[in-house]
Amino acid sequence: MDKIALQQGLKRVMYAIVLAFIGPFVIMQAFKNEGHPLYWPVLIIGLVLTAGSIGLGFLGIGKLTSAFLGKKRKG
Repeated sequence: MDKIALQQGLKRVMYAIVLAFIGPFVIMQAFKNEGHPLYWPVLIIGLVLTAGSIGLGFLGIGKLTSAFLGKKRKG
């Protein structure tokens, strides 16, 4: 088991969990204030945070599986 890869994977998953709460909250606040001039920038920021959460989640889980299972051998 690769402990450095395990720590990196856990760190990425933790960031993904944090972004999974912040992103939808920002999107909800944008939809509450549709008439505000900053509606579109706030909505875009929320969507980017949510997409970042999904991406970091996939990267973190991939890193965790490579830490537990090791590298693939060729041949």
